[in-house]
Amino acid sequence: MNSKRDLLDLQFIETRHLLVELAAFLDRIDRHPGEADFRIDAFRKALPILLEERPDRARAVLDALSDHSAEPIPHATIQGAFGAPPTDH
Repeated sequence: MNSKRDLLDLQFIETRHLLVELAAFLDRIDRHPGEADFRIDAFRKALPILLEERPDRARAVLDALSDHSAEPIPHATIQGAFGAPPTDH
């Protein structure tokens, strides 16, 4: 089994890059005019989970970004997914 040091040696730079990309995305959102929508709300709900010391952070973040509604919508308005739960559900 790898040690924490081994994992840091293997994945720190790549993960650092992902964190900087996320910060840059949030900076771009803040700089642009107009109202944000439920997707940025979902991001803000998920971000504190990253700082919690728990063994299931990935699941908890995915859960925060998932639509848990059980009722199907009558018809699709787009082809694809939003990647975050709409606030009207």
